[in-house]
Amino acid sequence: MVTEKLKKVILTELELDDFNIADETTANQVPNWDSLNHINIILAVEKEFGVKFKGTEILKVKNIGELQKLIDTKLAN
Repeated sequence: MVTEKLKKVILTELELDDFNIADETTANQVPNWDSLNHINIILAVEKEFGVKFKGTEILKVKNIGELQKLIDTKLAN
């Protein structure tokens, strides 16, 4: 389940006041989420959660729910 913390990071980076983000939400469904903002979001998530992603890990992520699971896995280690 996507946490409020992750939603806040995404919405802040995309300069959105509100958007319904669910586990199955993909980047192309979210306004302003383009390739440049994708990088900004990943960097902001790394900073906010204190984690570091490998490029291959990010390429495997297909939706916001999978990103949340990846964050949770990193935090558990």
